[in-house]
Amino acid sequence: MASYKREVRILLVGDEKVGKTSLILSLVSEEFAEEVPARAEEITIPADVTPEHVPTCIVDYSAQDQSEQVLQDEIHIASVICIVYSVLDEDSIQRLTTYWLPFIRFTLGEEHKTPVILVGNKVDLTDIQTLESILPIMNDFAEVETCVECSARTLKNISEVFYYAQKAVLHPTAPVYNPDEKELTLPAKRAMTRIFRICDIDNDNLLNDIEIDTFQRKCFNAPLHPQALEDVKSIVRKSVPDGIIKDGITLKGFLFLHTLFIQKGRHETTWTVLRKFGYDDNLQLTHDYLSPPLTVGRECTTELTVQGYDFLTRLFDKYDEDNDGCLSPTELQNLFNTCPLMPWGPDVNNTVCTNGEGWVTIEGYLAQWTLTTLLDVQRAIEFLAYLGYNYKNDTQLSAIHVTREKKVDLEKRQTARNVFRCHVLGAKSVGKTAFLQGLLHRNLRYVATLNHQHLSNFTINTVQVYGQDKYLMLHEVHMMMSEMLTPSELECDVACLLYDVTNPRSFEFCARMYLKHFIDLKIPTLIVASKAEYPEVRQDYELTPAQFCSRFKLPPPQRFTCIDKINHDVYVKLATMAAYPNLKRLVHMLLVHQRPLWLEDRIRHITNLFQNNPNAYIHLGVGAAVAALLGLAVYKFVTPSSSSNTITTFRRL
Repeated sequence: MASYKREVRILLVGDEKVGKTSLILSLVSEEFAEEVPARAEEITIPADVTPEHVPTCIVDYSAQDQSEQVLQDEIHIASVICIVYSVLDEDSIQRLTTYWLPFIRFTLGEEHKTPVILVGNKVDLTDIQTLESILPIMNDFAEVETCVECSARTLKNISEVFYYAQKAVLHPTAPVYNPDEKELTLPAKRAMTRIFRICDIDNDNLLNDIEIDTFQRKCFNAPLHPQALEDVKSIVRKSVPDGIIKDGITLKGFLFLHTLFIQKGRHETTWTVLRKFGYDDNLQLTHDYLSPPLTVGRECTTELTVQGYDFLTRLFDKYDEDNDGCLSPTELQNLFNTCPLMPWGPDVNNTVCTNGEGWVTIEGYLAQWTLTTLLDVQRAIEFLAYLGYNYKNDTQLSAIHVTREKKVDLEKRQTARNVFRCHVLGAKSVGKTAFLQGLLHRNLRYVATLNHQHLSNFTINTVQVYGQDKYLMLHEVHMMMSEMLTPSELECDVACLLYDVTNPRSFEFCARMYLKHFIDLKIPTLIVASKAEYPEVRQDYELTPAQFCSRFKLPPPQRFTCIDKINHDVYVKLATMAAYPNLKRLVHMLLVHQRPLWLEDRIRHITNLFQNNPNAYIHLGVGAAVAALLGLAVYKFVTPSSSSNTITTFRRL
């Protein structure tokens, strides 16, 4: 078992002549030294010769050679303190409570967590047992882990002294067991409850034989023999009436077993389980467990891998108890019951797809995780750990894919990304909220019913690009015309500039934003005319929207309406532009550069075909024909005579 301790530092203290130095020398030389120095030098035992595979330092203290200040310094850095007394000397026994234990508390504080071992030396010289007189001391001082009687002369229990000292550090009692209540501490119960729920794969509140075997292999790298399993169940049945139900171990039975392990001195069993699930000595999940290091380049993004989506889908199915494809508030709460807090607020219902009751669907659930991974990958990694991803995987990093840099995408004229970030900008009241909600197939009537206190600046959903599902994330960027966009607000795959066809002053905002921020960037930009169900008024700008787009080689303005039926094509166009970041350059080539007359005629013929019949690509191999002519992947936005726009795609087959 890998421990979180880098080393164990054992400090031996006690009155003079009790045999501290002799104990150390007997351990090292495996024989009793007749001539003993005042103090043994510090000894380091290599990790490979210790039972727990952790390097161990043994430090001797001598009041004859060292000051009280040195003693206090050593106490502060000790992992465990062994107070040695002589079983023959009543005064040294009394000094445990009159001096040594109070002095350690004075040095470290009343509530210190450094374990203490009481070591009774020289048992070879008497038949009298002192353990009975030591028990009250252990009851009065909770930091005392155990008491061991030994003999430096005969080597009796010498190795046990240092084994228990090491064990007190690596498998401490105080964090997991309350001796007064004779039960697990509350933090230990919480940790074990989380572990139980992660291991309960079928979510029936029982650990069946298969789940127990999986748990055993995870924690101890070995299966549990069927007879051993039956013996365990038998013990639970006799001790806890409802510890076994339908031949499965309940949570109560699971907690009882770990209480029993500790009471029987098998702390290492419980701690092995805790360590495997990421807990440190204070029963907190370690930083390394929650946040394994991940390097993300400045122009790279983060997405979930197939392995990550598979885990999250299985988790959804586990807690979707009625199999309706949605998570009710109770089911959602249960899904996150292994987490310290609920990661999603009420705004999630306005960020992703839900059913009619506002419950997150499986599509919305996966979209929300996709959004978190894109915007805050460390938070996604942390919650994957809370939810138990590491139970069947080494780390959460196998759930995360770091995309290549955007400059490589531009060089290759397409991207391998599956999640695209679109920033939506527009003047006040142009319909940005409705545009964001339209991505979730919600019309204006639905938007009117929303609680604006719980509105999100983000929405995310899948759209199809060339028959493949891609995630498009819309982010409403709040700003005034006079403001400058921050670098983070310019980090997107595609920009959407929105204006209101009924407001003559709204397009000026789009024009100024484009000229100020996007004209020199390689970010594809689309201008969208919202509220297109109304007649368009003339914009108070020197160029009409169509003229502006033509001058700056942008796709024509796209008309958008969501008063009833939503024009979803605009989202497909945004995702397609993001998927092919060189679109602007290619459109410029097709629309502006001089071309042979035969190519002009052929493109004009195909354009007219699509204007008159938007579904023509279903029946004709236009993509192949154009690819044969152009020899590259190109798509072009065409403004048909009707109010809706059609995206015509040309690509190499």
